[in-house]
Amino acid sequence: MRKSQITSFLGRTFWGACIVIATASAQAEIVERIVAIVNDDLITQTDVTKYADRLRTGGLTDDLLIPDEATKEALLKDREKLLQKLIDEKVIDSEVKKQGLAVPIERVEQEIRAIAKRNNVNRDELKAALQERGVSFSQYQDFIKTGLERQSLIEKAITSRIKISEDDVIAAYSTAKGGIKDQAYEYTLSHIYFQNEKGGPAAAKARAEQALKRLNDGGNFEKLAPELSEDPAFEQGGLLGVFKTGELQKELETAVQKLNAGENSGVLPTRGGFHIVKVTKKRLIADPRTEKDREQIRASLYEQAYKKQFQSWLEQIRQEAFVRINAK
Repeated sequence: MRKSQITSFLGRTFWGACIVIATASAQAEIVERIVAIVNDDLITQTDVTKYADRLRTGGLTDDLLIPDEATKEALLKDREKLLQKLIDEKVIDSEVKKQGLAVPIERVEQEIRAIAKRNNVNRDELKAALQERGVSFSQYQDFIKTGLERQSLIEKAITSRIKISEDDVIAAYSTAKGGIKDQAYEYTLSHIYFQNEKGGPAAAKARAEQALKRLNDGGNFEKLAPELSEDPAFEQGGLLGVFKTGELQKELETAVQKLNAGENSGVLPTRGGFHIVKVTKKRLIADPRTEKDREQIRASLYEQAYKKQFQSWLEQIRQEAFVRINAK
C-alpha cells in the first residue's frame, strides 16, 4: 500500500454555531463560524476555506481520501462534498485516538529521513522545498505523524484482511481474456497406447476402438491399461506423466482440456499411433504464457478489494460517530 499524504488539523474545544469574543463595548463579535461538529472536534469555515486552498494550490492533502486530480477537481466544484471529506478525515482521526494508535516523534523523524533519502535530498534541502510551498517544517511533521497514524489504522482495519489468492488472479485473467481457452492447467495423465508399427495404422486404430468400447461398457482403465497398452515404456496404471498447458502434443491437449478429472478421451490419433487418455488429476494453475501480467492483475484485484472494503469501513465508523452539520 502506498504511503498516504495526510493533512493535519488543529484541535478545537468550542461547541456551538459560532465562536465569539467580547469587544471593548461588551458587545459580542462573531469571529468564526462552525460548520460541523465531529465527535469532540470542530470544523470551521476557515478550515473549509484552507482545505479548498490546499486542493487548489497543491498543498498537503491526504491521498487516502483525495487519490487523484479528478477527485480534487470534483471537490472544488461541490462544497458539500468537500465538507464531507473534511468530516471523513475527522472521523478517521477520532478512530485513531479511540484505538490508541498515536505515533511517537521518533517514528515521525524516521519516516522523514526515509522520504528525504528516497528523493535524494538532505534535511535542509527538504525544509527549503517545503518553505517554497508555504509549509513550515513543524506543519510537515504534523502531516507525517497524522499520516502514519491513519496508515496504521487502515492496515489494522482493512489491508491486513485483504487476501488475493492465485486462483483469484487466474480467474480474473481468464475472464478478461476470453474463457477456458486462455486458462492453464496441470494434468496428471494416464493412457492406453496402440502402435502403428504393429500391423499398420488401420489395425492400431481398430485395437484402440475395441479398447474404448470395453471402457465405455464399464471397464476399469487402470486394469485394462497393463492388459492392452503397447507403450514400450509402460508404467503402472498406464501413467503418462504430469503436464502443464502447452507441454502436450496439440492433438492430446485439445482433447484433455475438455475433460474433467476421472474422465477419459476417445481414440486420439497422434504421431506413431493411437491413444486413449485419462485425466487422473487436473488443477488450475498460473498460465506460464501470461506470467508477466500476473502482478498487474494482482495489483488491480487488490485495488478493487481495498476500495470496496475502505468505503464499507468508512461508512461504518461514520455511523458510529457523532456528526452534526450546522445550517448555513
